[in-house]
Amino acid sequence: MSTKIIKATKKNINEAGYLFDLYRQFYKYKSNIKASTNYIKDRINKKDSFIFLCLYQNQPAGFLQLYETFDSLNINKKLILYDLYVEKKFRRNGIGRKLMNTAKKLAKSKKIKIVELSTATNNKKAQALYESLDYKRDKEYYTYFLEL
Repeated sequence: MSTKIIKATKKNINEAGYLFDLYRQFYKYKSNIKASTNYIKDRINKKDSFIFLCLYQNQPAGFLQLYETFDSLNINKKLILYDLYVEKKFRRNGIGRKLMNTAKKLAKSKKIKIVELSTATNNKKAQALYESLDYKRDKEYYTYFLEL
């Protein structure tokens, strides 16, 4: 089976937007393909995130989006792995693992020492993947947010 990871460009906006919309639905947001595609289009055009697509037999099967930011305590930069999604019909083919390894490879190429991510507490399959790749669950800090 042919699997290829590519960096998303302007020519991949629709495929990435489609997968991003499915990702949002996974987290219980209403489908909005137009808004999802526009969001991805903005990220690609403004170059303010890294988006990778996995093509499985030349079909868009999964995607990964990372944001580069600063890590004050480590006096360095870090990558926030914010979005990872594999379309349901393509799961169990190693696509998530390949995308996660792409994040690690990007971090190493940019000399970034930390890749950080969050996931839903009930997303046990994702947690198992992350832990199999040596990600450590934070037991020291709580995450807070203010919704405005």
